[in-house]
Amino acid sequence: MMRWVLQLVVVGAGIMGSFSSVIAGDPEAGKGLYPVCTACHGPAGAGNQAMNAPKLAGQEAWYVVKQMQLFQNGARGTAPGDMHGMQMAMMSKGPQLAGEEALQNLAAYIGTFPVVDVPTTVSGDAAAGKALYTVCAACHGPAGQGVEAMAGPKLAGQSDWYLVNQLNKFKQGQRGYHDMDHGGRQMRPMVATLTDDKAINDVVAYINTLK
Repeated sequence: MMRWVLQLVVVGAGIMGSFSSVIAGDPEAGKGLYPVCTACHGPAGAGNQAMNAPKLAGQEAWYVVKQMQLFQNGARGTAPGDMHGMQMAMMSKGPQLAGEEALQNLAAYIGTFPVVDVPTTVSGDAAAGKALYTVCAACHGPAGQGVEAMAGPKLAGQSDWYLVNQLNKFKQGQRGYHDMDHGGRQMRPMVATLTDDKAINDVVAYINTLK
């Protein structure tokens, strides 16, 4: 397990340049792009479980841009069975979102949303999850704050049901399957340490304490 963590540090250092660009978008321009996102993610990016749409408010701009690019490039949302990912991939390819500048503007506008707490929906043993989270901390930070150099998004404050869903997608090969998705490919061996549903619920229960 520790060997995997050390390997990730090396890999992360090698791809650091891919994730270290400064996001300097125009939030006013991004405001005009966001309406297409509202139906699923909400007017202030609070997310919507019924639509399987994660909370966007509070997420780092670099990660928002990167995931949109993965959806646009077919590196996410094309795996068999990932119906919600396919929906998002389709929405990401609107002509108004073409180009990095548009995505930076969109991310900048999302960055203006107030960060609000989300309800807890997942039950688990947070103490057991804390031990499991040791592996996650190398990329996501000890407080779940995210580590851009390791391509690890912010986890603290994210909807717990969404974290469970995404961990299962990694286990099922619906995320991290494409060579362009460096961060996703890093996650595949890490999620293998969560051997069953209980372990997934436990680590997410611990992440809930990091709000």
